Amino acid sequence: MEEAMKAIASVKLEDVATNFPPFMVIYKDGTIQRFLGTQTVAASTDAATGVESEDVVISPKDEGGVWVRLYKPKDTLQGSKRLPVVIYFHGGAFCVETAASPTYHNYLNTLACKANVIVVSVDYRLAPEHPLPAAYEDSWAGVKWVDDGQGHQWIRDYADLSRVFFAGDSAGANISHHMAKRVGKGKEMMNLKLRGILLVHPYFWGIERIGSEANKIANLPGGGMAERLWEFVCPGTSGADDPLINPAMDTELGDLAGEKVMICVAEQDMLRDRGLHYKEALVKGNCKASVEVVETLEENHVFHLLNPASANVVPFMNQVVAFLNSA
Repeated sequence: MEEAMKAIASVKLEDVATNFPPFMVIYKDGTIQRFLGTQTVAASTDAATGVESEDVVISPKDEGGVWVRLYKPKDTLQGSKRLPVVIYFHGGAFCVETAASPTYHNYLNTLACKANVIVVSVDYRLAPEHPLPAAYEDSWAGVKWVDDGQGHQWIRDYADLSRVFFAGDSAGANISHHMAKRVGKGKEMMNLKLRGILLVHPYFWGIERIGSEANKIANLPGGGMAERLWEFVCPGTSGADDPLINPAMDTELGDLAGEKVMICVAEQDMLRDRGLHYKEALVKGNCKASVEVVETLEENHVFHLLNPASANVVPFMNQVVAFLNSA
């Protein structure tokens, strides 16, 4: 983040057409400069956890070139039992980060180890080069690849497709919600059984200010960023009350698949109240899943990724692991 702030400070504003700090700028000549999520690390065997990872391309370039990074924990056999599968969608406001980011690679190594799960991290195309719904379609391609069950030896040999979870943070949590909706609509036959969805600090929004949003926006530089950014990454949107960004406006929340939902919020996060509002919307919308909210006090958006030294990271990881292991 420190390097990103230095890069942002060096930008000449007179050359900028569109500015979304700390994510990116688009210059008047059309050049895009991203400040976050540009570093990558290769798949490997993690020395600290013993977790192995591999990359697999699941669709040809002319169909998006979607690929996934798989994580296999060291302890792959629990007697005769196969392992649950977590399909993970990274965050980054739909416009930065990748499945090869060191931030996500390190986090998912730890998650695969602690929860003893197979993780499939989906890399989706980013806006503005590929505006929404590209990220949703790429993510669905990842879900369907897992559902097929034959794309990789680790899925064939170790994965229990009757215990699948969708998980993600920020924009990835938004994607998790919509993937669960798509499964629940039941228009395609699925082999996998979705046990639950884990939404960490979900990127939802709306026109009407709720809870503490007005105060938080007033105290933040560029406080209207959430709405501006949404219209940037989804140029065909009807606005901040589009059901894609505001689930409270969705009349079909009863179609959400999964037996349980865990919504994680952080006390100081500008998006905190949207997470709480999401629970209310699911209850009012006759969602059949059990819904719980976990709040971390004195922390901000995706603190577990941006500040892994925080004393709250381990307790938060334990809550996530308990959710994934309780099915």
